[in-house]
Amino acid sequence: MLKLAGIAEDSIVDGPGIRTAFYVQGCPHHCPGCHNPETWDFSGGTEMEEETLLKIVKSNPLCRGVTFSGGEPFTQAEGLAKLAVLLKENGYEVASYTGFTFEQLYENGTEAQRRLLSLIDVLVDGPFLMAEKSLELNFRGSRNQRVLNVPESLKAGKAVEETSARWLGIY
Repeated sequence: MLKLAGIAEDSIVDGPGIRTAFYVQGCPHHCPGCHNPETWDFSGGTEMEEETLLKIVKSNPLCRGVTFSGGEPFTQAEGLAKLAVLLKENGYEVASYTGFTFEQLYENGTEAQRRLLSLIDVLVDGPFLMAEKSLELNFRGSRNQRVLNVPESLKAGKAVEETSARWLGIY
């Protein structure tokens, strides 16, 4: 069971192509300038089952990717890992935003957080920093945030930037 603040079907701002974005409820980071401060409260949101969320994604024949956003997705790592398995079994690309860095999750994350990380294709990591804000960036809000290729990062044992034209905004 996941606690969600909202769902954006047909999103084109949470990653390349037409995607479904799930905004989880609850965030410990409280970044100044956050564009979703209503997701911070862990007691809010609506509970939904992972299988129901998969049905929502599958109902859109144009959707090829799913993005976990928030709030902080890695505070609900167990449920999102379950959903990610279902999505991957059905051929969807899975991306996630996080206020944590790849290194924090990889080196010090809980077992559930590392499991979720292992199921993600692309990770946009790092807290939003108002001083680094830029409207010129693709799929991220501040220059300190990185767009990472997670399978390559896990293989290398360190953060590896995503190089696909889709994620770099080169079409």
